[in-house]
Amino acid sequence: MADVLVRKASYNYPELKSVLFEMIEALAGEKIKSGCRVLIKPNLLSAAAPENAILTHPLVIKAAVEYVLEKGARPQVSDSPAIGSFERILKMNEIKEALKGLDVICSPFKNTVMVDIGKPYGKIEIAQDAVEADVIINLPKLKTHTQMLLTLAVKNMFGCIVGFKKSQWHMRAGSDTDAFARLLIAIHQTVKPTVSILDGILALEGEGPGKGGKPRQIGVLMGSDDSFALDMAVCQMLGISYASAPILKNAEVMGLLPAFKVTGDMPLITDFQLPPASGLIWGPRFLHNFLRRHTMALPVCDDNLCEMCSQCWTLCPAKAIEPLAEKIKFDYKKCIRCYCCIEVCPYGALHAQETIGGKITRKLMNKFS
Repeated sequence: MADVLVRKASYNYPELKSVLFEMIEALAGEKIKSGCRVLIKPNLLSAAAPENAILTHPLVIKAAVEYVLEKGARPQVSDSPAIGSFERILKMNEIKEALKGLDVICSPFKNTVMVDIGKPYGKIEIAQDAVEADVIINLPKLKTHTQMLLTLAVKNMFGCIVGFKKSQWHMRAGSDTDAFARLLIAIHQTVKPTVSILDGILALEGEGPGKGGKPRQIGVLMGSDDSFALDMAVCQMLGISYASAPILKNAEVMGLLPAFKVTGDMPLITDFQLPPASGLIWGPRFLHNFLRRHTMALPVCDDNLCEMCSQCWTLCPAKAIEPLAEKIKFDYKKCIRCYCCIEVCPYGALHAQETIGGKITRKLMNKFS
C-alpha cells in the first residue's frame, strides 16, 4: 500500500524546509546516497512570478536542493519550458535568487536519448539527464489543466520531453484526450520519479495551467513515492472522481492505481474551480471529428488582452491559429483542442469557451451517469 503524506505548510522558509526535509526523508531518504546524481524536476512552464502560482515555488525548490546537498549528493534542477528562455524563468520566478550560493546545477534539458516507452509509441526522445539520473525528485504544482483537468505528479514528467517535441506529441494524439493521457502515463512509467512532493501551498484553479488560472491558497505539501497515489489523493481532497481525470481514468484501466493511505490532515475542498469540460469524446472513431468540433470547449481570445506576441501560433501543433493585422483567427476545423495556446499565452488572453453542444452533452452525461 502506497503512503501519501499531507502536511500543512506555508512559504515561511524555516518551517517549509523542516516539513519538506521530513517528507523526503520518510519517502526516499534511504535512496539518496552520497555522491549520487539527483535530478530535481519542478514545473517551470514559462516565465511567471511566484504569486501567479503557475510554477513550483522557488522556496520549495531551494529546500529540495538543500536536502540533497545535506545528504552529500549532487543536485541538478532542470525542466524543458514550453516558452521563453530558461534563464528568464529562473529570474522571474526568483529561483535564481533562491539558489544563490548553493552548489547546484541549474539548466534546461537539452540532450536527448532514444528510449523505448512501449507500444504503440516505441522509441522516443527523452531528456538524457532524466534517463541517467540516479534519483528523481519530482516537484509538481497543484494546478488545473484545460485538457487534462489537473496537472499533478504524473503529468509533470512530460517536461522530460524536450522543446518542440511536446507539440509534436500533442499533434500525434490529436483530439483524443485518452490517447494523450496514455502517452503521459508511458513517459512517467519510463522516467519514474523516486519521490514526488506536490506544491499545494498556493494552487492554481480555473483555466490553468497558465495565466488564465487564478491563484488559490490551499496550504499543503503532499508527497508520495507513488505518483498515481499522490494524484488520487489530490482528487479526493478536491472531491473529483478519478473518471473525470483522464490520466487516472486510463491508469485504472491499465491496472496502475494502487491502494493508498493518507497520513496527515488532508483538507476537503468542495469549491475548487475547474476548467470548462473538454473531454467529451467517446464512441466509434468515425464520430470523433464531429464530436470534437461540436462538443469540446473552444479556445477563444480576448482581443483587448492580446499583444500579438506570436507565442500561440508558434506553438500551435495543428497550425490552427492565423495572425491577422490586429488579432488572431482560429481555424476550428484544424484545431485539435490540445489548448497549448491557452497554456503558453503570457498575457492570459486565451481561454476555453464551452460550446452549446458541450453543455447539452455534459448535462446528459451527468444525468445518466
